[in-house]
Amino acid sequence: MKVDGGVGFDLDMVGAQAQELEEMGYSGLMSAETAHDPFFPLLVAAQHTEKVELMTSIAVAFARSPMTLANIGHDLNAYSKGRFVLGLGSQIRAHITKRFSMPWSSPAARMREFILAMRAIWDNWHEGKALEFAGKFYTHTLMTPFFTPSGNDFGAPKVFLAAVGPKMTEVAGEVADGMIVHAFTTEKYLRETTLPSLEKGFAKAGKSRADFEISYPVFVCTGQTEEELEEAKKATAQQIAFYGSTPAYKPVLDSIGVGDLQGDLNSMSKQGRWVEMGELITPEIMSEFAIIGEPDKVAGQIRSRYGDIVDRTSAAYANIPKSERIKIISELSAG
Repeated sequence: MKVDGGVGFDLDMVGAQAQELEEMGYSGLMSAETAHDPFFPLLVAAQHTEKVELMTSIAVAFARSPMTLANIGHDLNAYSKGRFVLGLGSQIRAHITKRFSMPWSSPAARMREFILAMRAIWDNWHEGKALEFAGKFYTHTLMTPFFTPSGNDFGAPKVFLAAVGPKMTEVAGEVADGMIVHAFTTEKYLRETTLPSLEKGFAKAGKSRADFEISYPVFVCTGQTEEELEEAKKATAQQIAFYGSTPAYKPVLDSIGVGDLQGDLNSMSKQGRWVEMGELITPEIMSEFAIIGEPDKVAGQIRSRYGDIVDRTSAAYANIPKSERIKIISELSAG
């Protein structure tokens, strides 16, 4: 199992941070699109590393056009010598229309076309195929030598897609190289909803599970003392409650029989009752979402629960010493 770690957004610090994570044994470094651009940290990380993959987890697809991301993906993959993974997500309607002022409709169908459009652009640049992509949402039919990038030795980057619902998951299986599972996921939901949806996508594309990677940033609650463990559990409970307040994520709660909780969490979120929301996450619910235990038990629990499903994982272990983190990475990466 590959283990990925996150880099920050302070570009003065990213280089040293990335170098340290590579030396610790991480397989990949990730950046997320939150308050900063997700690509700049990976460009800096590429300068200071040699082996690790560099992944956005995630960049917001619908905030951009396929051509824009095709350019960025090409350049980062060329500069990193084939180590870039373009991890995409859809975001939700309000952010796309109100924050980015971009169109929103049929997110799964639009995402499928978005990725296919990028692949058509890359096929033009890397294989010389005519650019003749005409879809419902995107049209790309013009490319001249002046706008065709150089540096094609490493081809197109891998594309991973973040998904929760069955439709977007099926799209991931069909047109992406991997899927980024949302941290707000249970083992039961993974086995009963995610995997069957991926199989539908694989069947459409004529590929198999062996052609695909599943990345799952599992919640981990650990610590050196009982107090640290309890603090981690409290913070994770609040994070689970925050995600659980999202109506689209109710099926995940349904998978463990607590779907009715979603309405309460949603109502409390609108009132800003964040701490109280976390108190609704019982130990039983917590155990469905998170790996809980002392540092030397973490890797074994992850392998036991997800070893036959997940190809790569990531988790924050900031509250345990570096030596303990290296042991977890080593144990998960073995075999």
